[in-house]
Amino acid sequence: MAYYVYILASRKDGAIYIGVTNDIVRRIYEHRIKAVPGFTSKYNITRLVWFEIYDDPISAISREKELKKWKRAWKMQLIETQNPQWDDLYESICT
Repeated sequence: MAYYVYILASRKDGAIYIGVTNDIVRRIYEHRIKAVPGFTSKYNITRLVWFEIYDDPISAISREKELKKWKRAWKMQLIETQNPQWDDLYESICT
């Protein structure tokens, strides 16, 4: 089973959210429809801008915790190395 660490953004230079899941399509969809009240629904954080895939939950959770401790500039640089335009990657993972 695959596990995903992901970053959502409201827009470039907007609010960002880091999460972990074992079903990225379902989880991002939940964020998009605001199925769960909280930070992402309050700040309209719905664009998938970055993700990594792991083979086990321990590694994914460790990476999520590591990224949450990073400075914002480091997170932005991480996103921009793979997604310089901050495009929404959700459609690309749905196919």
